[in-house]
Amino acid sequence: MTDPIIRADHITQKFGEVTALDDVSLAVPQGSVLGLLGHNGAGKTTLINILSTLLPPTSGTARIADLDVVSDRREVTARIGLTGQFAAVDEQLSGYDNIVLIARLLGASRRDAQQRADELLETFDLTEAARRPARTYSGGMRRRLDIAASLVGHPDVIFLDEPTTGLDPVSRLNLWQIVEGLVADGTTVLLTTQYLDEADRLADSITVLSAGKVVATGTADELKAQVGQRTVNATLAEARNTEDALRALTAAGFSPTHDEGRNALTIPVTASRELADVVRALDDSGIDIGDLGLGEPTLDDVYLALAHQPANAA
Repeated sequence: MTDPIIRADHITQKFGEVTALDDVSLAVPQGSVLGLLGHNGAGKTTLINILSTLLPPTSGTARIADLDVVSDRREVTARIGLTGQFAAVDEQLSGYDNIVLIARLLGASRRDAQQRADELLETFDLTEAARRPARTYSGGMRRRLDIAASLVGHPDVIFLDEPTTGLDPVSRLNLWQIVEGLVADGTTVLLTTQYLDEADRLADSITVLSAGKVVATGTADELKAQVGQRTVNATLAEARNTEDALRALTAAGFSPTHDEGRNALTIPVTASRELADVVRALDDSGIDIGDLGLGEPTLDDVYLALAHQPANAA
């Protein structure tokens, strides 16, 4: 296990009487994605601001590539990229000129800045629109340009604060593919999102914040197992066999419930292998099954169970 490239230890952030973050710790290995989940006001953006050197913590420490985000701020900013919740490009400039300007501000020569702009615009499929003012770009194009701008300095770490908010499904999918490409090249990503499918697809690990505290952490599968319940969902071929099916399943050690409207049985199980036990119990009783499926817990279950719970329930 390599040392984490992003590390926060006991971070607390107060704004007057309001505690935005309360003793938050996390660690992110290089070349991975950490998904940060939580409701509005949970502290996600505040944590991003601290890790990206925009806000010093009230207490605790944070390090990027073993550099302190407060005392080594200049060195940290050279190692990171940040994309906020809203596109931060200059809408009066073209996409090309936005990238060139940022590269020049970072110290690149004119030639190197132009070369970097060409590379990033091609990577983000913006070459055809490169000379158009950014104000003419669609929402998805602006977000791609914003992320491209955050990559000008070849950062080791990129912070994406709800990068797909407000985008259409196609634009979201395109951004997901871009993030996956960045990680494949070794970039580390800290992603805040309220889209559960986004975290499920992209995140190697997930941290859930509630009222400024960490209430859960783990892989998507670990969190699903923690709060979710697998179920076998069976639709009987003939409704008249319902009572016999309930008796057979109860005798086999299950606790089935019946949805009369759909003529369906829901049987909680602890492991997918118990699907075979359900089938065997019904088959031994001569009951035909019209449809059968295994329902797995989802990140929606995790979010509903954890993201709004009291902070002291962690």
